Amino acid sequence: MSGSPRTVLLLQGLMGPLFRRLGQGLIARGHTVYKVNFNGGDRAFWRLPNGIEYRGSPNDWPGFFTQLLKAKGITDVVLFGDCRDHHMPAIRVCQEQGVPLHVFEEGYIRPDWVTFELGGVNGHSSLPRDPAWYREEAASLPPLPPHHRFTASFRRRASEGFAYNFADVLTRWHYPGWSNHRPWHPVVEGIGWWRKLSRRKEREASAGELLARLQTMGEPYFLFPLQLDSDAQIRLHSPFAGIAHAIRLVVSSFAAHAPAGTRLVLKEHPLDNGVRDWRQITTDMAALFGVEDRVDYLAWGDIQAVTRGSQGVVTINSTSGTFALAAGVPVVVLGHAVYDIPELTYQGGLDGFWSAPMPPDPETFAAFRRVLVERCLIPGGFFSEDALDSVVHHAIVRLEGRNIKAD
Repeated sequence: MSGSPRTVLLLQGLMGPLFRRLGQGLIARGHTVYKVNFNGGDRAFWRLPNGIEYRGSPNDWPGFFTQLLKAKGITDVVLFGDCRDHHMPAIRVCQEQGVPLHVFEEGYIRPDWVTFELGGVNGHSSLPRDPAWYREEAASLPPLPPHHRFTASFRRRASEGFAYNFADVLTRWHYPGWSNHRPWHPVVEGIGWWRKLSRRKEREASAGELLARLQTMGEPYFLFPLQLDSDAQIRLHSPFAGIAHAIRLVVSSFAAHAPAGTRLVLKEHPLDNGVRDWRQITTDMAALFGVEDRVDYLAWGDIQAVTRGSQGVVTINSTSGTFALAAGVPVVVLGHAVYDIPELTYQGGLDGFWSAPMPPDPETFAAFRRVLVERCLIPGGFFSEDALDSVVHHAIVRLEGRNIKAD
């Protein structure tokens, strides 16, 4: 251990064993760990001592949380996602009390990285938007060590999500104050997934035909990767009320300003639950604006390959934007994103992007990436044993303030 023992409070984590594994690792290092469980899913995956049941209302939560910090002598708070209903007031209390708060999220850069940032992520990040600052900061940092590739299992992600939601639904009576940050009941989401997976072969065949057509016809196209309609990055860090609103804006702008002969491809998010029919919504919008013969919907496929072949990527604030930047593909951002920086993304607005997409400056992106890894990212992932081991190890390194290269 480096320095004095810490007393860490874990709030909600990812659906799965991440926080249990982190708790085990911290305890093994001599730290004290508490975990607040807000529902049966939280409790089912914790299964360690010092679990604290919160059964009160959202209105009572800030006061409860404030007293908890004082009573337990909490030195650090860790949570996954800084926009959840119980997390936002907790962040405000931590700021008022001067308690460091560490936020997990899916990685700003993927794959093989996850975000673990002090204070907040994405639209709440404290990182500046000055390209010169990144170049100066990166110049003072040593080169990154070789990076390990990690596996990830969709089957594991799905099974852990099912187990979490099943435990949540069965114990709703025990947590009367629980308010899920997701807009749909787990049963509704389950039906959506069943519909989606039951058409998997048909969806994959249609997507394969589209990808082959894009490659063989050679028509230039722009890519708009859809995000999850329930994502807090849409609700809180963009001007959109939801994905349908964003689709309407992008398709209408494309129809009015994109050069003739270009196409627009909307790519479905791989974790979309199938509750809403985005293909039909896309088709309706394309017909409304008279470009039904130039707009395609891609329900399945490798986002990396379709990104590399595009003329540019339109994104709200998806992490697919950083992949496009790494590949040298022009990007325009419609919401608030940590990578929406001059010299990286197009700053002239969506209407102008179609005619003059500017690729990112490679030197600035390299500097941005180096600083991001130093301050906000840790290697690993959430859905395989080797990836989870890496995340837990490096999160503890960050919490203890040790040098990662020495570990």
